[in-house]
Amino acid sequence: MSVISLGYVGVSTCRLADWGDFGTKLLGLQISDQSARTLSFRMDDLSQRFQFEEGPDGIIQHIGWEVESATALQSMAARLEAAGVRVQRGSTALAEQRRVRELIWMHDPAGNRVELYWGPEKADSPFAPGRNIAGFRTGPLGIGHVVLTCERIESVLPFYTELLGFGVSDYVLAPFKAYFLHVNPRHHSLALIENGQRGFHHLMMEMMQFDDVGHAHDLAQLRKADIAVTLGRHSNDHMTSFYVRTPSGFMIEYGWGGLVIDPATWQPVELTDGPSIWGHNRSWLSEQANAVLRAQLQNNADRGLRHPVKVLPGNHILVNDC
Repeated sequence: MSVISLGYVGVSTCRLADWGDFGTKLLGLQISDQSARTLSFRMDDLSQRFQFEEGPDGIIQHIGWEVESATALQSMAARLEAAGVRVQRGSTALAEQRRVRELIWMHDPAGNRVELYWGPEKADSPFAPGRNIAGFRTGPLGIGHVVLTCERIESVLPFYTELLGFGVSDYVLAPFKAYFLHVNPRHHSLALIENGQRGFHHLMMEMMQFDDVGHAHDLAQLRKADIAVTLGRHSNDHMTSFYVRTPSGFMIEYGWGGLVIDPATWQPVELTDGPSIWGHNRSWLSEQANAVLRAQLQNNADRGLRHPVKVLPGNHILVNDC
C-alpha cells in the first residue's frame, strides 16, 4: 500500500488578512472557512485543500498525503511502526478539522509533520474560484507539488522512498542538489532540495488553461508582488510557470502543461540540462549558482533543446501546416 496523492497542506502565518486577498484575487482559490485565527481554501470539489492558522509566518505545519482506504492506512501505520517510526493516531476532532475520514501522523527525519489519511470530504457546492479561471488540474494527481529544503537529502530520502513508497522521477546535482519524487502520474508531487537547513521552498499549482498563468503573471505585476522566478519552462516536468512570493515569504509556482508519467515503467535519470529549458531566472540564488544556470541556459539555446507541449482535451485545437 502506498501514497496516492498530495492532498492538503497546512501553514502558519501572521498575515491571515493578506492571505485572504492573495489566495482569492491572485491565485484564484475559494475561501471555504474563516475565523479570527484560521483560514481555509478550496481549489476543486473537495471541502478543503489549504489551511492557514495564526502563528509564526511561513512555517509549514503539516503535509497531508492520501491513501486509498482504511485498510491501506492501517498497513502504512504497521510498516512505519515496524521501521521504528513513532506513529500517532489522529483524533476524531482532528479528522473533522482536516475534513477527512481518518488519519495518522508522524515526523519525517527532517522534522516535518507528515499526515496520512483516507476519505477526503467532498463539498456540497461547486468550486467557485476567487477570480475568473478555468480551474486547477487536481483530481487523482493531487493539489500539485510541494518542495522542501533539508540539511542532507540522504537522511530524508529513504523515509519517502522506502517507507512511504514514493518513486524517484529524476535528480539534479548542479547548481544545487535536488530529488523529485512521484506518487502518481504527476511527474513529481514532492521535491527535496539540499541547502543545509530545513524549510518550505515552494508549492506548485497547475492550471487547466495556459492563459490563466499569463493573467496571474499580469496581476502579480499590477499588485507589485515579488516575482521570485521569472517565466520559464522546466526541463524535467516541462511545466511552463513563474514563481510569486507569498505574503508569508515562501513561493507559489503557478504553471501549466506538466508532464504525466507511467510510474510502473518510469526510470529516474540525472538532469544535466539544468532545472529549466529556458527562463526561470531565480532572484534567490547566489551569484555563483546563477552563473552555472546561465551557462546551462546558453547551452540549451545553442543545442535548440525542445520538448513537445503537453495539452489536455478541450484546451487546444489542431491546425494544418501552412
